[in-house]
Amino acid sequence: MYEFAVFWDWMAFAVRWLHVITAIAWIGSSFYFIALDLGLNRDIPGPADGEEWQVHGGGFYHIQKYLVAPERMPDHLTWFKWESYATWLSGAALLMIVYWVGGELYLIDAQKADLALWQGILISAASLTVGWLIYDFLCKSGLGERPTLLMLLLFVLLVAMGWGYNQIFTGRAMMLHLGAFTATIMTANVFFIIMPNQRIVVDDLKNGRTPDPKYGKIAKLRSTHNNYLTLPVVFLMLSNHYPLAFATEYNWIIAALVFLMGVTIRHYFNTRHARAGNPTWTWLVTALLFIAIMWLSTAPMYKPLEEAEAQPLTQFEERFVQASGFEEAHDVVLGRCSMCHAREPVWDGILWAPKGVLLETEGDIARNAEQIYLQAGVSHAMPPANVTYMEPEDREAIIRWFRNAGL
Repeated sequence: MYEFAVFWDWMAFAVRWLHVITAIAWIGSSFYFIALDLGLNRDIPGPADGEEWQVHGGGFYHIQKYLVAPERMPDHLTWFKWESYATWLSGAALLMIVYWVGGELYLIDAQKADLALWQGILISAASLTVGWLIYDFLCKSGLGERPTLLMLLLFVLLVAMGWGYNQIFTGRAMMLHLGAFTATIMTANVFFIIMPNQRIVVDDLKNGRTPDPKYGKIAKLRSTHNNYLTLPVVFLMLSNHYPLAFATEYNWIIAALVFLMGVTIRHYFNTRHARAGNPTWTWLVTALLFIAIMWLSTAPMYKPLEEAEAQPLTQFEERFVQASGFEEAHDVVLGRCSMCHAREPVWDGILWAPKGVLLETEGDIARNAEQIYLQAGVSHAMPPANVTYMEPEDREAIIRWFRNAGL
């Protein structure tokens, strides 16, 4: 069990690293091409829709864009798709590792919904598919010709999903799943709409047919949506590090305001790249939205200690409590960790338990047994800088207890 816990933690780290690498590649290329398209000089004669001269890395680049396609297919054509696919696949794998395999701890909130783990996993997987189907239906309806109204309806859909997730999942899982829900829409746009439409244009060109410009128009609509959704997805994926974002009463409203901030920030940069003005008002709106988020985050986050102690232990938690060495490990955690990881922390400067991890009751300690073992037993990550002077024998006690559980 303990060897597997170390292996599994490294596996999660490796997949998370892969996810970050591919996300950087996808976001980078997406932002670059949006900025390039908006900044093209279109006051030029010729068949091209616009061109741009750029300098980077000691060289000059001359870029031309064709609205439909050039007269003949170039010998070398670079496709941008694998960045998106790899980001989604690695993200899906990470979701399974953290929120499906670790579902007893991170996925379902028993105080919100009395669900078995398999039911929570089923809802998790199905919701991503259903979200894409609803969004795709809206885009293919007459709303495709009314992009502003379509964006408003998409925002309503995202807010509704955030609220719905929060009725079942933990706050952390709600934020992550809303990000995965949005990212699924973005990657599905690439896989089901943007790439097939580009293939139709290429095929027409190869066979001497004049490509229909409607395919480029449809693809651009989906690409624009992806552009405005990118920053909120990044926020939601990082939110699990900040309990003030995910572990508060109004976390789903915070997520909704984050989507609005994504719009205001991207509007500023898109307008600047298009050389259409300098909408500095967007920064004021963004700052006000962020202030509203900070205010919402001050709502009470945790139940009173007495209520938490009254909750019965699950079978999973009971095995750790009954394991040999629990009392010694329990005393170590209370003496070295609980002053910060408490419902009302007593460590100066700590107002909320870091990452929302509570280590006061037997249930708290059993529920977080694996992380205690990894963070304060196998490694010396906790306490930070060993500020509570955890001794080597204290760490050995934690290791013995976890291994004695023998799960």
